[in-house]
Amino acid sequence: MIFEYTLNTAREDFINITAQTGEAITKSTIKEGTALVYCPHTTAGITINENADPDVVRDMLFGLAKTFPPRPEFRHAEGNSAAHLKASAIGSSVTLIIKNGKPLLGTWQGIYFCEFDGPRNRKFFVKMLAG
Repeated sequence: MIFEYTLNTAREDFINITAQTGEAITKSTIKEGTALVYCPHTTAGITINENADPDVVRDMLFGLAKTFPPRPEFRHAEGNSAAHLKASAIGSSVTLIIKNGKPLLGTWQGIYFCEFDGPRNRKFFVKMLAG
């Protein structure tokens, strides 16, 4: 079972998609198994991180900008090589355990769609596997 969601993103942001992922799990009626949350874009990604303090998102974006700044040596014609590097570092998917029909997350964890090259219309997918 695969669920598709769409987002309108800002220039660069971490968008909390925990609720949409939980909704997909609930709709699937799977009580025990795994869920794959996947981003089909080369300048965006998916991660799990703290969702209690919004400064964590700000700090992560700041750290990624410092680690992967735009550089005049980049040759990619679109000019978004830094976004490609950030997306590769974050990754395009996360796997969650489904327990009692809910994603098994830590107290402070949330699932984020990470935009590095917006604004754009984006999508992500949630696929459940029973078991």
